[in-house]
Amino acid sequence: MTDDPDFSATTVAAGQLLAIIERIERLEEEKKEVTEQIKEVYAEAKGNGFDVKTLRKVIALRRKDPEERSEEEAMLDLYLHALGMAPEA
Repeated sequence: MTDDPDFSATTVAAGQLLAIIERIERLEEEKKEVTEQIKEVYAEAKGNGFDVKTLRKVIALRRKDPEERSEEEAMLDLYLHALGMAPEA
């Protein structure tokens, strides 16, 4: 052991660094597991006749703030009208 204060600070920093890295590794593993579970649910939904692409779109829309979603839909409608792709009212 040494009386060098830099040695002690380096040891503590190394310990903190290792703890952070190990936490990130555990979280990455959990994320991998959750991602696999989500894939399984989508496969189940597909097996039950649901369109996975549409499900993903619905989930993305539900994440958005209603005001943001409304603004996005209005812009989409505007663009579709400009391109002559919007259904006639």
